[in-house]
Amino acid sequence: MMPRSKSTQLFHQYFEEWIELYKVNAIRSVTLDKYYMTLKWVTKLAPDLRIQDITRRTYQQLINDYALEHEKQTTKDFHHQVKSAIMDAVDEGLIKQNPTRKIVIKGKQPREKKQKFLNQFEVQQLLHQLNLNSTINWDWYILLVVKTGLRFAEALALTPADFDFNKQTVSVDKTWNYRNTKGGFQPTKNITSIRKVQIDWQLAMQFSQIIKDLPDSQPIFVRKRVFNSTINQRLKVLCEKARIPVISVHGLRHTHASLLLFAGVSIASVAKRLGHSSMTTTQETYLHIIQELEAQDGEKIMRQMAQLM
Repeated sequence: MMPRSKSTQLFHQYFEEWIELYKVNAIRSVTLDKYYMTLKWVTKLAPDLRIQDITRRTYQQLINDYALEHEKQTTKDFHHQVKSAIMDAVDEGLIKQNPTRKIVIKGKQPREKKQKFLNQFEVQQLLHQLNLNSTINWDWYILLVVKTGLRFAEALALTPADFDFNKQTVSVDKTWNYRNTKGGFQPTKNITSIRKVQIDWQLAMQFSQIIKDLPDSQPIFVRKRVFNSTINQRLKVLCEKARIPVISVHGLRHTHASLLLFAGVSIASVAKRLGHSSMTTTQETYLHIIQELEAQDGEKIMRQMAQLM
């Protein structure tokens, strides 16, 4: 028999308790913030929804209401977080059947997005604009991300001790908490994000000189609180000077991956270099590039076969 007291509980209250029970101190603070944002929307959109009243119809209505103000991908993320709590409620016997089955994900028309990555010619034009003087600046940061594909917070957290110039590698084992006013080191996004990234001899030589007098354990690029917008603004100026599409710092990571894929580097190697949790993430993120490469492979195969007489 269904536990009466729990089944009549308001769902947003259950969801809040679920977050505190299963997510607090178990996931990174930035991810936890996303769960609490989802909770705010659940509370706003379904303040009177009780657990016993969650059906496919009422859940679909919740998703539809959220989709009115959000794009499809954001709605999908919202659904996945809420669904996790609902499935536990099903397991607990508070809900008889899975109400999230065959849910239709809707969403607002996506806004026109900035170009995600640059081609090789555009990258060269960008690099020609960098002011790589004898002191650390954001242009050095941009060069590093272009050549390593590090995430924004991963690159911020780099210290001189993370560089091994003999082996030409950079160790990624932490991130910088730029969202916090006090900053500070924090764990990587996931365990597969902990990695050693090979760097080319030129970058190794440049950084061996630029950081040689800096404290080993202090972040190279952080002097005061860092804002994502500050570096994106500098990147915008450089892109406009180079007369190329304006992209974001995260777009530099996409650029790095796309250059490797077009150069014929395997998906497995790209996934490892980027610190993706699985090759599936890489395949989903760069599906359009992979499909283009597969089309080129098809032409190569046919040319090769045509030569067999």
